[in-house]
Amino acid sequence: MTTTLNPPPLLKATTPAPAPRSTRRRKKERGYETRSLVSPMSLQTLRGKVIYWTILVVVVIGFTLAFVFPLYWMVTGALKSPEELAQIPPSFFPKHFDFGVYADAWDQLQLGVFLKNTALYAGGAWLFTLAVDVTAAYALSKLRPFFGKLILGLMLATLMIPPMVLLLPTYLVAKDVPLFHFDLLNTPWAIWLPAAANGFFIFLLKRFFDSIPRELLEAAEIDGASPMRILWSIVLPVSRPILGVVSILSVVTVWKDFVWPLLVLPETDKMSISVGIASLSAQMPQNVLIASLVIASLPTILVFFVFQRSIMAGLTAGSLKG
Repeated sequence: MTTTLNPPPLLKATTPAPAPRSTRRRKKERGYETRSLVSPMSLQTLRGKVIYWTILVVVVIGFTLAFVFPLYWMVTGALKSPEELAQIPPSFFPKHFDFGVYADAWDQLQLGVFLKNTALYAGGAWLFTLAVDVTAAYALSKLRPFFGKLILGLMLATLMIPPMVLLLPTYLVAKDVPLFHFDLLNTPWAIWLPAAANGFFIFLLKRFFDSIPRELLEAAEIDGASPMRILWSIVLPVSRPILGVVSILSVVTVWKDFVWPLLVLPETDKMSISVGIASLSAQMPQNVLIASLVIASLPTILVFFVFQRSIMAGLTAGSLKG
């Protein structure tokens, strides 16, 4: 009688089943899954807390001083006398606070005229920038014309060209506008028209317009709204954050520009604030010159503090939830 031994069954390689989603979520909430350089477990120790807060405080204070100290040095430098400004080592606090230097800077450097000119240039550039760039971005994003991607690529290619390379051809165009043969020198149009054509603003606006749900526009089309009506009544109201960012950037860019206004606005009564201060700086004491720089920088600082929330909302806004 023969007996046959059955071979033992082969053990099948088994892979552990993936953890349920609820288990993975609980692990993530407990800190088992981290994506940072320092894990939550390390931060719970005394050594980890000391290192973390030390680095955080040093970095925050260092960056704050790096940005705030030049502003403080400018404000306090205007209150010092020329002799105190020239002494070595310099003093961090003025010995005598002379606020009359700001009045002298206002009168001697004609800051009222320069500020009025700059406000005119910045306000016109802002209006033209919104009119041109918003419509161009809307057309590329929602109307989608033929060769739209090619046109957008050519616009973005202009950002790769150094601004100094474009100074001469842009100046020649402003000197003699093709086809119309207008001379735009010593006119606000020499500032407004070049500022309106900005490939970066068009790209920024197009990316935001792409995030607007198509269903909103289709519903308006069914109701009989034209493309311009859709732009005015639907796209612009939901795009206020990015419009605020573009507005502030366009105003600040024109306000602080120096080389281009120096070329196209040579007359003294047409100069912007930066060019006007530079043209009269050689005739003024150093403290008066610094006081004029403080006055010239106040509008942009006030604009930032007033619209700070809009700036942060526009930079972080990326999509709409519906």
